[in-house]
Amino acid sequence: MGHSYFKNYRNKTVLITGHTGFKGSWLTLWLHHLGAKVVGYALPPPPQPNLFEILSLEKKCTHVPGNILDRDCLAAVVDQYRPNSIFHLAAQPFVRLSYRNPVETYAVNVMGTVNVLDVARYARGVQTIVAVTSDKCYENREWVYGYRESDPMGGYDPYSSSKGCAELAIAAFRRSYFMPRRSRRASVPPVVVSARAGNIIGGGDWGMDRIIPDAMRAFSARKTLVIRNPLAIRPWQYVLEPLGGYLLLGSGCLTDRKIAEAGAWNFGPAANDAITVRQLVALVQKSWGGGSVKTDTSPQVHEANYLKLDISKARSQLGWQPRYSVDEAVRRSIGWYKQYYGGAAAVDIIRRSLNEIEHYMAVCQPEKK
Repeated sequence: MGHSYFKNYRNKTVLITGHTGFKGSWLTLWLHHLGAKVVGYALPPPPQPNLFEILSLEKKCTHVPGNILDRDCLAAVVDQYRPNSIFHLAAQPFVRLSYRNPVETYAVNVMGTVNVLDVARYARGVQTIVAVTSDKCYENREWVYGYRESDPMGGYDPYSSSKGCAELAIAAFRRSYFMPRRSRRASVPPVVVSARAGNIIGGGDWGMDRIIPDAMRAFSARKTLVIRNPLAIRPWQYVLEPLGGYLLLGSGCLTDRKIAEAGAWNFGPAANDAITVRQLVALVQKSWGGGSVKTDTSPQVHEANYLKLDISKARSQLGWQPRYSVDEAVRRSIGWYKQYYGGAAAVDIIRRSLNEIEHYMAVCQPEKK
């Protein structure tokens, strides 16, 4: 744990919204491992299997069930525990579900974010807020260039649009309430930054309409995996890559004014690791040791065909860069699932997950700037 940019979390109180989800569970385990006092605010975990229960995270954090749309409940939690840092991950994270439930998608992703920011501006002791949105927040032009943080927000579908709206709300709150005060008598406001990550893969994800979870459900039951858009290109990345970026960003905001004032940040894979769905599935089959696949040729709802992120800002200003190739990301992900579906004891799954974190910490020291 001797990494300088992780040390700021030891003995600090950290609030994670959405801690019962896939990324939230990994972040909870990581922060607990770093010695933080983790408070989680989220809806109950999804039906089993779910990573939160597999990792016994209710024993590693203060678990507060609650809806991000209940501002008063959230405010009471922030007032009671007085977190030093907030990582806002609570969201409706599924593109296809957003077509079926657009009102809920906008409510959770936009007003949920507004609630977190509005509560934080009255809170005592909050120093940093890292609000996580999505790479899909950009107005997708289907071009070959990676999107930069300064590119326009947009979104074809309700999910993507809701993430663009959330980014606009974050920027407005930052300018209106969280910029440094000119008066020396005024309290120092929290630093608010946003983080935009690519398509996350890793052990313990059972989300709907996601390639690897769908593959694991199918292959473990000796069924055929059905894919929709085999030629769609996405910035696939291992789950610990963006989480490491979030932790680095939250820590850096406390010590580097340029980082604190830089607003939005992309965390994605290397350019050559943005590959097609078909190529990703081939890597999954190789790591799993087989599995049948077919393409659903029926009409589908619109999803972007080409999406890449420009990560030069994080690389140059944070010293962050992706450490795992997409091949290694898939190998590590499928290795986790193989152990789980092989009937490993819970203690062994927890140990493997901690080993994943330890290994990543050993290779992710930021570059010297």
